[in-house]
Amino acid sequence: RTDGCGVEAGSRRHTQSSPLQVAGSIPRIVSSSPSVRPSAELASFAMKLEAFLLLLLAACCGSGRCAGRNIVLILADDQDVELGGMTPMKKTRGLIGDAGVVFANAFAVTPLCCPSRSAILTGKYPHNHLVRNNSLSGNCSSAQWQKVMEPQAIPVYMKERGYQTFYAGKYLNQYGHPTVGGVAHVPLGWDHWHGLVGNSKYYNYTLSVNGAAEKHGDNYQRDYLTDLIANRSVEFLESRKRRVPFFMVLATPACHSPWTEAPRYSKSYISTKAPRHGSFNVHGKNKHWLIRQAKTPMKNTSIQYLDNVYRKRWQTLLSVDDLVEKVIKTLEQVKELNNTYIFYTSDNGYHTGQFSLPIDKRQLYEFDIRVPLLVRGPGIKPKQNIKEPILNIDLAPTFLNIAGYDTWKSMDGRSFLPLVDPSQNKTQWRTDFLVEYTGEGKDKTDPLCPHVGPGEAECFPDCVCEDAFNNTYACVRTLSKINLQYCEFADSENFVEVYNLTSDPHQLTNLAKAVDPALLVKMNQRLIKLESCSGSDCRTIQRDEDRFDS
Repeated sequence: RTDGCGVEAGSRRHTQSSPLQVAGSIPRIVSSSPSVRPSAELASFAMKLEAFLLLLLAACCGSGRCAGRNIVLILADDQDVELGGMTPMKKTRGLIGDAGVVFANAFAVTPLCCPSRSAILTGKYPHNHLVRNNSLSGNCSSAQWQKVMEPQAIPVYMKERGYQTFYAGKYLNQYGHPTVGGVAHVPLGWDHWHGLVGNSKYYNYTLSVNGAAEKHGDNYQRDYLTDLIANRSVEFLESRKRRVPFFMVLATPACHSPWTEAPRYSKSYISTKAPRHGSFNVHGKNKHWLIRQAKTPMKNTSIQYLDNVYRKRWQTLLSVDDLVEKVIKTLEQVKELNNTYIFYTSDNGYHTGQFSLPIDKRQLYEFDIRVPLLVRGPGIKPKQNIKEPILNIDLAPTFLNIAGYDTWKSMDGRSFLPLVDPSQNKTQWRTDFLVEYTGEGKDKTDPLCPHVGPGEAECFPDCVCEDAFNNTYACVRTLSKINLQYCEFADSENFVEVYNLTSDPHQLTNLAKAVDPALLVKMNQRLIKLESCSGSDCRTIQRDEDRFDS
């Protein structure tokens, strides 16, 4: 297989033994023996060949197929954008957003860690990567995932293009479980692996370092995970192979629970409270039963709890902001900044008191599915604000595009590089997309919440439940002349929620019983298509006459 420049895929690997180096550098003919000097004719031929290859490389790069660009993905955990989650990130907004592009409409295709991260890694919707929730039985880092999906994940394809690959931080919630390989399992494609065992922690955790367990305690200087990720990324950047492109993922624990801030930020935002506007402490009338069961008005204990969480989330993000600055400064010091695409995003959003739900994600509303997305890199003009809807399944195809691939393999997303790089051919973009979620519940009643029946979960604080087995839904979300959302629940009611986000941005009023039935049929048909789509089918643009606002 060859890329667009006629170079065999994978031929850009850097090997010490090969006399012909093609890993992001200009090939030079050298003698295999230091005692033999090439003739003048051979030297002349080598110079001409080098000049020709320079022209060829320039032509390939100019066509957007150059595989020499570096990629850094910085992935936060549970960071919202709707409720001010980017406010503490002053350095990040300046160093990435102002230096490049901010995507005003970036979404996770599912609002939960493991299914969302699996979507980022594979470029696939959950109904195609088959990770349903954060449990092993839900396919989170399971044996089946390792066998079927890890060989299709983005690092494997980056390795084919000769990239050095580096991962540090949280991977998938069940990673490192002893029944599926433990810490010895290093996911395919990663040269340098510093994967967190289990879910987000800041202290007292275990890393798999290239397959060996590395235990950490509670010493800030040695163990605070966000800082450790920053330091190890710097070590990699300073010690990596030169002239070989690299792909890095830095997956911080912030701002996920247990919300442990660095000591230097313990006094920050001490008077900050969760925002009180929009749907805060509002009863979710006409919504799915799980939302309706929330107590309105919330108890004071719930409000005090969520305010404290909101503050601590911001405090943890200050260390992520420092990480961004440290990585960018190091890229500049090693003279790679101008050759590197830097992406900043989160796996899902979050809520603190919306519709009287104290704290969590998992819901279909904007606060849980919208995420920050900022990008800078070669060819991207500064201070751009792009409104086209970007999904987290678009990240992997965009990385492939940067690495020189012309096709997106079996991925459901598509590259958004043409939207930000004027040298790329412009493309028509989607106006709608799918959001899907599979609910989780407990088989037994929680003894701390005796009035809550089995089948519900995440019942804290004050026994307000945030999830249930039948909190399983699929939605079509449109962004066009009129912004709409149509959702169907897999429950005994076949419950439907419909919102006009143009007139009701906080999704206060469910219009399911008020809109034209013909519109409901149209949206239902589109949802059925998206729920069964795969690969290129998921990238099909709706015709104007089929759109909901036509």
